[in-house]
Amino acid sequence: MRDTPRSAFPHMVALPTRWMDNDSYGHVNNVNYYSFFDTAVNRYLIDRGVLDIHKDDIVGFVVETGCSYFSSISFPDLIHVGVRVAKLGNSSVRYEIALYRNDDPLPAAAGHFVHVYVDRRSNKPVPIPDAVRAILQTLLPA
Repeated sequence: MRDTPRSAFPHMVALPTRWMDNDSYGHVNNVNYYSFFDTAVNRYLIDRGVLDIHKDDIVGFVVETGCSYFSSISFPDLIHVGVRVAKLGNSSVRYEIALYRNDDPLPAAAGHFVHVYVDRRSNKPVPIPDAVRAILQTLLPA
């Protein structure tokens, strides 16, 4: 996804970096990239009314994640996070995510993660709820 333009993502959210995100090498530490991924996806679901992290009986657990790094991000950069759905299954969804630094046209990093929807009490996989599925379908590439 190194050459993926911003226009390839149906959803984009801006997230500021924080002073504490930088490591001793002067750039955002790799572990924080996964936090940006998680924040962008869950903020999208919350804002569309299909995720209540405190009350929902069915929730998405991250079961797989990966990231490729192309160029550095440092505080005080503003990150623009592109989100799309690569695969929508019965109980799982694979997101593709790219992080764009400031106004850069190409991503500084890109990756994926997979949510498996589970019953909160049993931790057993369940079908993605219809309302969530409808929202996720808007993130599928055209």
